[in-house]
Amino acid sequence: MSSQPHPDLAAVPLTTVLSALSNPVRLGIVRLLADDAERQWGELDAPVAPSTLSRHLQVLRSAGVTRTREEGTRCYVRLRREDLETRFPGLLDSVLAADASGASEVGVKAVR
Repeated sequence: MSSQPHPDLAAVPLTTVLSALSNPVRLGIVRLLADDAERQWGELDAPVAPSTLSRHLQVLRSAGVTRTREEGTRCYVRLRREDLETRFPGLLDSVLAADASGASEVGVKAVR
């Protein structure tokens, strides 16, 4: 597993973040991570194939929405809430509030 650098949010345009959040599966992942808990990739249960889930996680990471940490052969993901709030004040809370009912349609949940 190769480690890729996380983008500096100062260089990430708003349109990139909004594009990452525009997909229902990715928005469901963000909603799940909004409790600020770090989760192992294997704990994420989404209605997509594992390779598709991996792609969605890569899009979120590339947009600066999440941070991935590798530990041995395991990968953990967490929301970059503070970084997003500094760069785009109120954006994350606004998007999550606007989609309060929509994320349940996607069915992304944590498996423990």
